[in-house]
Amino acid sequence: MKTMVIVGAGRLLGMSLARQFGGKGYQVILIARNESKLIEMTEELQKQNIKAAYFSADIYYKNQISKVFKEIYTIYGNIDVLEFSPRIDNYTPSPVLSLTAEQVKDTFTGNVLGAIHCINEVLPVMLESKSGALLFTSGLSAIYPNPQMADTSIAKAGLRSYIINLEKELILKGIFVGHIILGIFLNSDTGGMDDPEILAKYWYDKYTMNLYGEEIYPKGVTSESVILP
Repeated sequence: MKTMVIVGAGRLLGMSLARQFGGKGYQVILIARNESKLIEMTEELQKQNIKAAYFSADIYYKNQISKVFKEIYTIYGNIDVLEFSPRIDNYTPSPVLSLTAEQVKDTFTGNVLGAIHCINEVLPVMLESKSGALLFTSGLSAIYPNPQMADTSIAKAGLRSYIINLEKELILKGIFVGHIILGIFLNSDTGGMDDPEILAKYWYDKYTMNLYGEEIYPKGVTSESVILP
């Protein structure tokens, strides 16, 4: 049985990815800070006959991430797919004219350093086996800087740069790297493009069809045409 780990699992995309991949036979492991939320989500997935488990960890702390991944490898033996999409909300988004170094450090740590910590835990094993997948979901500010969300823009652009560098190095090493940049706000049970269930299926198809690299979802969305809630 293949194993998928979702870092920053929440009730929208995280749960939808868990249902999508879990429904295809993957065992799903959720990682987030809020243990009570993780318990509820895991129990809900198990009631849907999906093999699911959770580990509580804060991506701001490398020691917590390392501990959790060591436990996962010990218990489950392998990680086939890692999806990274945590919500970073220690600060409200800051306009560029009032931006502080502390805010940038916080969002950069959660997005970029958090991603690096997670990838460094799984990449050596994937490189050795010449298989595996790294999935990243981020926001439109990664490519369209937003002066009203300057800290987020800086962090997401940094994360995107890291992902692109991973893509270039891993494309010939048997490891799938995918990045979906959201130009839409997700809402439950709409049945449309903003439904996380639709996005999760899109992610599964992108992965299984080996559609490597970056794309904007929905296609063609720009900062001027971003689809608001």
